[in-house]
Amino acid sequence: MAGNGVASIGECMLELSGQTGPNWRMGFAGDTFNTLWALHALSTERPATYVSAFGDDPFSQGQIDFFAENGIDIGSSPVIAGARPGLYAITLTGAERSFTYWRGDAAARQLASDPAALSKNLANQAVVYFSGITLAILDDAARATLLAAVAKARAAGSLVAFDPNYRPRLWRRREEAQAAIVEALAVTDIALPTFPDEQMLFEDATPQATAKRIGKLVGEVVVKNGEAPALIAKGGTLRDVPAIHVAAPADTTGAGDSFNGGYLAARLAGHEPLEAARRAHRVAAAVVQVRGALAPFETLRAAFEG
Repeated sequence: MAGNGVASIGECMLELSGQTGPNWRMGFAGDTFNTLWALHALSTERPATYVSAFGDDPFSQGQIDFFAENGIDIGSSPVIAGARPGLYAITLTGAERSFTYWRGDAAARQLASDPAALSKNLANQAVVYFSGITLAILDDAARATLLAAVAKARAAGSLVAFDPNYRPRLWRRREEAQAAIVEALAVTDIALPTFPDEQMLFEDATPQATAKRIGKLVGEVVVKNGEAPALIAKGGTLRDVPAIHVAAPADTTGAGDSFNGGYLAARLAGHEPLEAARRAHRVAAAVVQVRGALAPFETLRAAFEG
């Protein structure tokens, strides 16, 4: 691999959660940041970089300070005058969540505005991680710049991991999402799709169909499927890894993202895919027992070690 660090690319937003009457708790979260949070907690010896773009407002500075307090750098990510972060609110019905977003002019949409800085951020990384949401927030030119930078990092020895994470409202057309995700899979070493997303986007009938379709492009595929088993496809074989049932989850936000972080941390530590998925399931089960997308590092580590 190219180096020792881990880099995740995308959008970290302001998160409003834990509503009590008119009052909300504010934090920071977003799919690729949630994954990096778990990966960093479980691989503390590896420098962690969140690759994005930030504004110069107090909320953006609050994000950057929060990252630094928890050992996460922003590398050469641009800080753009007059820009600001996106915002979302979590509404819970029981433990199931729904989201309301304000992100149309978020700074992260300019994360590929400086190609040299982007490439610098991805240089000398053991793992480069991104998602379909990363692709969706970029225009066509920026998306091409991003994929070129990822391909360059991969050619230099970085392991590239990608979660398609399809969110229809972020895309202009379904066909655009399909094409962009296929392009991303072509530069990916580990794919981490979620079956309901793939069923919606590509009309896969089963998780096995998802694994086989993506396996034509990617050597290692992990199909997540909620509380159903995860399906591992590697070396021409398919293996199920049972999930962990949580009887009374507090909040399912970030479960799949934390699974990804746990899986990648385990693979970096030398565990085979089946054991990595077992550890990732334990991490995800711990996350759904806390409010918000980010569980304390100690909680993640205890779950990972079992």
